[in-house]
Amino acid sequence: MSITLAPSLAVWLTPRRLLRVSVGVALLTIVLKTLAWWLTGSIGLLSDALESFVNLAGAMFALAMVTIAERPADAEHPYGHSKAEYFSSGFEGILIVGASMAIFWASGLRLLQPQPLEQLDWGLALSLASTGLNGLLAWAMFRSARTHRSVALEGDARHLVTDVWTSVGVVVGLLAARATGWLWLDPLVAMGVALNILKEGGTLVWRAAQGLMDEAVEQELLELIAATLERHSQTSAGAVRFDNLTSRRAGARSYVQLHMHVPSQWTLGRAAAAREALEAELMDTIPGLYATIELLPMGAVTAFEQAEAQARAAP
Repeated sequence: MSITLAPSLAVWLTPRRLLRVSVGVALLTIVLKTLAWWLTGSIGLLSDALESFVNLAGAMFALAMVTIAERPADAEHPYGHSKAEYFSSGFEGILIVGASMAIFWASGLRLLQPQPLEQLDWGLALSLASTGLNGLLAWAMFRSARTHRSVALEGDARHLVTDVWTSVGVVVGLLAARATGWLWLDPLVAMGVALNILKEGGTLVWRAAQGLMDEAVEQELLELIAATLERHSQTSAGAVRFDNLTSRRAGARSYVQLHMHVPSQWTLGRAAAAREALEAELMDTIPGLYATIELLPMGAVTAFEQAEAQARAAP
């Protein structure tokens, strides 16, 4: 059985609130993991502590970008500031990539010069405690990110998940090293964890780049939009037709543009009422959607469409 947040709690846990919590948790885990490294001398736990510093920087930057994204539209930014969240996601990805390289380098040096491990019990306990905090916070962040459609919050949650996997990998390496006496297992596992989080960092950078390039909205939203348009077409017994649907996502907001063809004998008032009904249903179906619907008489073609058709037909 999966555990989900209550709707009221998910709404209350806004991106800004959770990112403030993330900053506090990052500070606490830095203390716990640094103490764990100091007690044991493990390069794996050192790499884990270093990533917590990256978590702190990422959470602070994400909080700044979410704050900017919530600003209303103004004369210089008529479409708002919601794309600021993509900078946060990309920044998180770059931090993860940098941390993975640093971990890999430090692990390589320790692999060449293994050192004995001390006070593992305390070190493992501190590491597991911080891992539990990060895991719980990431769980809440993922659910809130879906509710608020926050790219920055999702990016920070994914970053925390990489930290959880790093900690789990380090603990496994330390237990294996203690059981076998093979000290080289500690840095070897740390190197494996570094490669794993490198992949996650690259994914975040890619997704941020796609968002900044006006990527279309998610397929499930496109399907909801298509179903809504189909219902309105059937309600009018085929008198209304839709085409030239385009979409883009900007942080928590989604934008869609389309043409709505109506019979030429319809009055402007009747056509405007049909468009208003469609807009209302689209907004109810997809919260945060901004729809731009251009009314055209049946069979009409815009100058832009004519130019595109001529460009496609040109040899």
